[in-house]
Amino acid sequence: MTPPLFPIPDTRFRSRRSFITAGTASLAAAVLSREYARGAVVSSPKFPSYPFTLGVASGDPTDTGVVLWTRLAPSPLEGGGMGTESVEVSWQIAEDEGMSKGVQKGTAIATPDWGHSIHIEVEGLQPERWYWYQFKAGSEVSPKGRTRTFPAAKTLPDRVRFAVASCQHYETGLFTCYEHMAREDLDLVIHLGDYIYEDGGIDKRVRKHVGPEIITLDHYRNRHAQYKTDPALQAMHGAAPWLVTWDDHEFDNNCAGDISEHPEVQKADYLKRRAAAYQAYYEHMPLRRAAMPKGPDMLLYRRVPYGQLTDFHVLDTRQYRTDQPCGDHTKPQCPEALDPNATLLGAIQRDWLFENLAKSPATWNVLAQQIMMARVDRTAGTEAGFSMDQWPGYEMERRKVLKYMHDQRVSNPVVLTGDIHSNWANNLIADFDNLDSKVVATEFVGTSISSGGDGILKPKTLDSTYAENPFVKFHSPERGYFTCEVTPKLWTTHFRGVEYVSKPGAPVHTRASFTVEAGKPGLQKA
Repeated sequence: MTPPLFPIPDTRFRSRRSFITAGTASLAAAVLSREYARGAVVSSPKFPSYPFTLGVASGDPTDTGVVLWTRLAPSPLEGGGMGTESVEVSWQIAEDEGMSKGVQKGTAIATPDWGHSIHIEVEGLQPERWYWYQFKAGSEVSPKGRTRTFPAAKTLPDRVRFAVASCQHYETGLFTCYEHMAREDLDLVIHLGDYIYEDGGIDKRVRKHVGPEIITLDHYRNRHAQYKTDPALQAMHGAAPWLVTWDDHEFDNNCAGDISEHPEVQKADYLKRRAAAYQAYYEHMPLRRAAMPKGPDMLLYRRVPYGQLTDFHVLDTRQYRTDQPCGDHTKPQCPEALDPNATLLGAIQRDWLFENLAKSPATWNVLAQQIMMARVDRTAGTEAGFSMDQWPGYEMERRKVLKYMHDQRVSNPVVLTGDIHSNWANNLIADFDNLDSKVVATEFVGTSISSGGDGILKPKTLDSTYAENPFVKFHSPERGYFTCEVTPKLWTTHFRGVEYVSKPGAPVHTRASFTVEAGKPGLQKA
């Protein structure tokens, strides 16, 4: 039997930012201060309505295993509707869609402390093959999901093909992109954050959030559930495994460590809210137990190898960062932006990244992260304007990462980015003060799934953007996603765009394609 998931206190873990010491009587404090009393478990539950309303998902594959996820929620927008009882859930995984060639099965306990979510870490599977899985609770059966294991650790696979998505605001547009993505032959989906948005419901939009701006655990659960009820998103989760990381809106806009963008917000209250956000995020994502949050802290950065073809270094640029410099927004780099102590990653994560890059056996080293790394000047003319929320606001750490890649001869580094609701294809050069300097790495920035509403193919500022930033090879603020096909010799990226998200039925177009040759950094038009 797979061990049940429930809060386990760890007396060794005490964050310096912990609001527990502030005496906050929060849910997260309760998680850290007591063991969950398991008590009676209902093995044959009766539900008022169908409990698998949020579908199924899988994620974080290895060469022998994968995480399977679901959550029982017969009333998904009203706290889930499960009450206070723990419920037994059975699961099975098979080699065929008909589930006749079963390879493993078991049971797990869905507890109220974790929103009746289930995370099954299946092991003992065969490398590099597709599987199907399904859950059952009482007489109710979940939809079937499809997942895939990664290649064996010491093999060099022929290819991997994946899609990259980010920024899916439920109110401002439909998730049409996922309908098109589901038709592609993908081994994996990488989501780079802003999976949900935290603002309260606003009338006269394409759709409306339930409830006010989300603050409490119940709020965050309901918001995640509302997003998960979208049929296109749910179908894409069921079609392939996902790697996920967050940005700011999973918690609060422009969050920087334990610092709110609103100076009047007290740190203890902010961390209480962060604990609720992190718990709900874990409850709704196919993540391993290693990521289980402890109060307002959650370990999300990790390395996920795809044989010896690709190492995915999944980063967290929100939880450990210092405050945005210069009052945030777009402006010239002030002395704060050049502070060598300013950080996006935090020292521990940065050291972890460098260590993994140094020892990586992979042909391609991928940084799956949130914010644009290229130092793009967003202001036309003689004045400069850089985003203080992105890597240029933390200039010395940005230089340190690129210098490390260059000096250590990291194999074929590629940065994948979301956040800014627009597409970019950038060469990352050694010195952005010398625009003719050597190309060190490549960056692909994906636009939003729906955030910002209907986009446009070409902004009015496009010519000046290219003129100010010759390392930028493509830019478009249309809605969409991008796909990557990676082989031992060549990386190919296709930027897919949809014309509108304000109504259903938008066609998808390939707006630009680029290649990068292994051993030869720099973008080439495909």
